[in-house]
Amino acid sequence: MKTINSKTLKILFTSASNNLFNHYPEVDALNVFPVPDGDTGINMNLTLTSGASEISELRDDADVYTVAKTFAHGLLMGARGNSGVITSQIFRGFASALEGVEEIDAVTLAQAFRAGSDTAYKAVMRPVEGTILTVIRESSTALARQVEEGMSIEATLKILLKEANASLNRTPELLPILKEVGVVDSGGTGLVRIIEGMYRASKDEFVERNKDTVGSSTAMSAAAASIAEEEYGYCTEFIMSLGPDSVKKIFNQKRFTEWLTDHGNSLVVVRDEDIVKVHVHTLTPGEILNYAQQYGEFLKLKIENMTEQHHALENGAKVEEHIDLVKEETVKVEEVNSDFIDEHNAIIAVSSGEGISQYFKDIGISLIVSGGQTMNPSSEDFLTAINKLKTDNIFILPNNSNIVMAANQAADLANDSGRNVFVIPSKTIPQGIVAALNFDPEADPEENLKNMKFSLKRIKSGEVTFSIRDCEIGGIKIEKDDYIGIFEKDIVTGSKDKFETLLSLIDKMVDEDSALLTIFLGADVKREELFSTKKEIENRYPDLNIDIKEGQQNIYSFLIGIE
Repeated sequence: MKTINSKTLKILFTSASNNLFNHYPEVDALNVFPVPDGDTGINMNLTLTSGASEISELRDDADVYTVAKTFAHGLLMGARGNSGVITSQIFRGFASALEGVEEIDAVTLAQAFRAGSDTAYKAVMRPVEGTILTVIRESSTALARQVEEGMSIEATLKILLKEANASLNRTPELLPILKEVGVVDSGGTGLVRIIEGMYRASKDEFVERNKDTVGSSTAMSAAAASIAEEEYGYCTEFIMSLGPDSVKKIFNQKRFTEWLTDHGNSLVVVRDEDIVKVHVHTLTPGEILNYAQQYGEFLKLKIENMTEQHHALENGAKVEEHIDLVKEETVKVEEVNSDFIDEHNAIIAVSSGEGISQYFKDIGISLIVSGGQTMNPSSEDFLTAINKLKTDNIFILPNNSNIVMAANQAADLANDSGRNVFVIPSKTIPQGIVAALNFDPEADPEENLKNMKFSLKRIKSGEVTFSIRDCEIGGIKIEKDDYIGIFEKDIVTGSKDKFETLLSLIDKMVDEDSALLTIFLGADVKREELFSTKKEIENRYPDLNIDIKEGQQNIYSFLIGIE
């Protein structure tokens, strides 16, 4: 194949999206920190899926530039996480290089990828080498040197793939943390899978989506894998009321989730106070129910034989539509908080727990976008939130380092259409709270922007979660299931006990200038469980004011802010 027309370009992009989908769990597993929120793979997958969906609606007579521009727009709107945003910028630059092009030859293809690299670098304020940026720059530069007039598209993409793999393998030499942990860059790995999907399609090996791809970054157990590879099993769902503790075992969500992971896949566990909702695919639903009933009693229960349903569908029989009792966490843009909005100003904040959301509303947040660690809001989610507000000035608090770029991208799009949107680059929930408290409705937008940004420097942030693997980072040895304390971006402590880890983390964070300690309790912690730990903190730091709040966030047992 010497050139790519619009129809072929759609095929290449769709194959790329499918290939990434088939491998996104392995991308998630490359998370440097051993925490259960590795989401680079899922973020890039959702970003590419958005682009593929956009071009699927195009007419067959669309030209090459229209296909590329539409794909890039889909990526832009669906971009999640830093790697997702950077990927969208790569293909934005790629598309811009194709304006006026009728068919893409090898040289034009190389130029488009080089333009994609340049655009991605310009979009990042402080580019970090050893990441997806390095992979696209080095591979596109190498391709530009090697490409020749008349070269086939297959040969061109083969060179790009080879150079991208070589660059990916060098990322640990450029980013010390990758070398320390023994992994390559996750975003770069996702990009390699995208290029691989395009290359395979160019060879008439179009990549189909593997429906058995596990929707989790956690490696499948043998039992779970057998369901995906050999049988369909039973879709088991239930809603359960926990307790009473006098006759039922004390519920530990982490242990409960781990046991279910070993006995099934496609797992979703959602806890709302004393109600637990579970969705799991398993070969042994009876075992699942017997185990769960140790902790409470069922309010709703549904089991469907997926094997029989599959066979019925193969034989042309009509199967009743499946209705989920339990849905995975998704991003949700809530209704406007009318108590804190005027014709001039509004604030949007990202929140990761019901308790945190309520606190944000109490201190003046106009609109909550739910999401955070396990499901990053996309640029389109932010635009939806922005469009719900009719004020002159809108301030966005992303409250997560992996969400800032998507928020900035949405703000740029909104500002281009005449809105006045500002992003305060808050990277943690405590930073977002301090910034919100420093908002002055009487001040002009530039003054608020300055003051809110400056306030981020006045608070230190920490968090306690659990490790999903054995590792050693920064000289600290961590075993799977240990609790780990993270101060800003560094793992600074770890132990078998979450409260011991909390104390150790606070010791690392408190200094002579510390005046206020705020602790948000996760969904796995009850306030009374913290009583003795709070006493110990008071004994160690008698001059420190302590504020305990129920954040109800998942994954993180404690979120900590110290001012």
